Amino acid sequence: MDEKQAVRALAALGQSVRLKVFRALVVAGESGLTPGTISDALGIPAATLSFHLKELAGAGLVRQERASRHRIYRADYEAMNALLLYLTDHCCEGTVCIDVPVVTCDTGRTMVEDD
Repeated sequence: MDEKQAVRALAALGQSVRLKVFRALVVAGESGLTPGTISDALGIPAATLSFHLKELAGAGLVRQERASRHRIYRADYEAMNALLLYLTDHCCEGTVCIDVPVVTCDTGRTMVEDD
């Protein structure tokens, strides 16, 4: 990940609705979520959600696929891990001081609102 990509991803996550949506998609794992499920769970109107999903996708943080008549959105774990690695790449005076765990998508958790 380069600086431009990191700035775009951080800008996308710097908005509260997008952060909630992204966190919900991370919790959902590889099964992903439909826009209707996200909208219902987070109380976000469909048109507003569509805008925010487009911003997250444009930042490379979520991916979308069609399944029959439905769209399924998933967090892009590779992009998320790349952002985390970019942010911690030169910590501790330029040496690697911690191992940043690679996050996988099989959480087994269910989607919840903010803690």
